[in-house]
Amino acid sequence: MEDRVLPIKKGLPPGTLVYTGKHREDFEIEVMSYSPEEFREFRTANVEDVLSFKDSMATTWINIVGVHRTDVVERIGEHFGIHPLVLEDILNVNQRPKIEFFDEYVFLVLKMITYDENSSELISEQVSLILTKNCVLTFQEKKGDVFEPVRERIRHNKGVIRKRKSDYLLYSLVDALVDNYFVLLERIDDETEILEKEVLEMSAEDTVQKIYLLKRNLIELRKTIWPLREILNAITKGESSLIKEETLPYFKDVYDHTIRIADTVETFRDIVSGLLDVYLSNMSNKTNEVMKVLTIIATIFMPLTFIAGIYGMNFEYMPELGWKWGYPVVLIVMGVIAFWMVVYFKKKKWL
Repeated sequence: MEDRVLPIKKGLPPGTLVYTGKHREDFEIEVMSYSPEEFREFRTANVEDVLSFKDSMATTWINIVGVHRTDVVERIGEHFGIHPLVLEDILNVNQRPKIEFFDEYVFLVLKMITYDENSSELISEQVSLILTKNCVLTFQEKKGDVFEPVRERIRHNKGVIRKRKSDYLLYSLVDALVDNYFVLLERIDDETEILEKEVLEMSAEDTVQKIYLLKRNLIELRKTIWPLREILNAITKGESSLIKEETLPYFKDVYDHTIRIADTVETFRDIVSGLLDVYLSNMSNKTNEVMKVLTIIATIFMPLTFIAGIYGMNFEYMPELGWKWGYPVVLIVMGVIAFWMVVYFKKKKWL
């Protein structure tokens, strides 16, 4: 079934739950509950199956795939005590990345960006995260994400993730998103190298379109990274008791990663802008070369046209018209003039 863009809400009171994205049939609730000794994972379509985990002592990750189901989002919000304005932001998928601190939970809006191989464009999907004492709730628009490495660490008890609480799980999910940005930058780096070769060789007609597309991708990535820096900076200040002191260094490490990504994005933007300047300069030089050749050809033929014009007037009393050698002499003179002009242009390095 094709995606259908749902109407944007207008004139509705604050807290009205209306999904503003594209309608999709994907819906599933994924649950991973764990402790150092125990692990449980299941999928369900019944929201009542996951409500009991609110008071569980184990750390639980509840991932809701398909936020177009406003009834599910509303039911979970009621059970976990989430403010209606937060639920409204979850359903409004055009939010800017942000963080909000509450007494009982922390709310984050992030962007998960993937690369479309067919169109060479970056596709942005909103991911909302809510951190509570023992749970992390994530809300996605559709199936497929970058969190599989986190799931694998939980399933196989790799590292310290099952020994830590929900704040470390939140860090792991944010870190997975940021690591995916590095993958995107590697892809952009490869595209930049290809474009550099095309620009220098002028080998592709659609080079300028590729440059503009790459520039737009970098703008999209920049719009995601800069707010993420603000989010991580706010977390590292320790403004929430839900994020423990021993977890803050991990968030600081992710914050450093976002700084590197932001610097790299700015570098790529400068490179792409330079490529566009080089491309336009090459096009201008190529046009100038063509105009120079045409100008030289026209200049060579100017005196020849002048001579041909004189003898094409057909006046009756032109002495040369009755001369036996007049025609070959005129041709020789025209040839000498053309040859001399070519030699002169070469001497001046105009050819």
